Amino acid sequence: MTAHDQSDPTSPVRVAFFLNLGFTILEVVGGLWTNSLAILSDALHDLGDSVAIGVSWYLERLSAKGKNRRFSYGYRRLSLLASLITATVLLSGALFVLTEAIPRLIRPQHSNAQGMLLFSIVGIVVNGVAAFRLRGGKTMNARMIAWHLIEDVLGWVAVLVVSLMLLLRDIHILDPILSILITVYVLYNVVRNLRETVALFLQAAPGSLDIDAIEQRLRAIPEVRSMHHTHIWSLDGQHHVLTTHVVVAEETPRDRILRVKKAFRDIAEGIGLEHTTLEVEYEDEDCLMKDT
Repeated sequence: MTAHDQSDPTSPVRVAFFLNLGFTILEVVGGLWTNSLAILSDALHDLGDSVAIGVSWYLERLSAKGKNRRFSYGYRRLSLLASLITATVLLSGALFVLTEAIPRLIRPQHSNAQGMLLFSIVGIVVNGVAAFRLRGGKTMNARMIAWHLIEDVLGWVAVLVVSLMLLLRDIHILDPILSILITVYVLYNVVRNLRETVALFLQAAPGSLDIDAIEQRLRAIPEVRSMHHTHIWSLDGQHHVLTTHVVVAEETPRDRILRVKKAFRDIAEGIGLEHTTLEVEYEDEDCLMKDT
């Protein structure tokens, strides 16, 4: 899609952002009104979602600029910075919620069950609509956000169940318990994603790709005698880069070299590699790169 197209591919992400942000503000007010830490902890979760969706929306629009002399790979790697920002927001908020929730296990406080019930219904509707808007998204980013919003819907279903239980029986310790469960769930996912983000920043090979298997396929090309200096890293967790050196016999003619390059491209495209560099060396040729 070009810049001259009339349709905006980021429109579903934009709608999801404003729905999520508006509901987050409403959650903070509602959590204070109902004295529910479960709602406040989910507000924290939705705040992180809003930051992630907002940055994703911005970066998706920014990526249309493409690469330039300064950013030769484009702007996709900025999404890793966005991930760190989101993780920082979520970690800080989660620790705050835990410091508030744990004392309430010892001294439970009254929660407004009717208010919790109302907000849970609104939460299911808002997050459900946002997920539905992103359901048909063409980009992997939009589909991933949709799945995250579906998780939010399930969280609000849990709040709905607790509020119904509180209407039947005055067990207010359920609210801090649910708050801690939601927060621990958020922390688990944040730490897991943060570890992957840091690994990508350090240019670790993406977990979805098996370097040994890729090298085995490249060595299976008839003209390839050996290979070295194989490196795989990722721009943003979705768009990957591969560079490698292959060694061919010194008498290999030009048409066979071209066949090696085509086979290399076919393998790279088959596993979704976006940027690839192939260095072809002859057996009687010294590799100019240091062995690092």
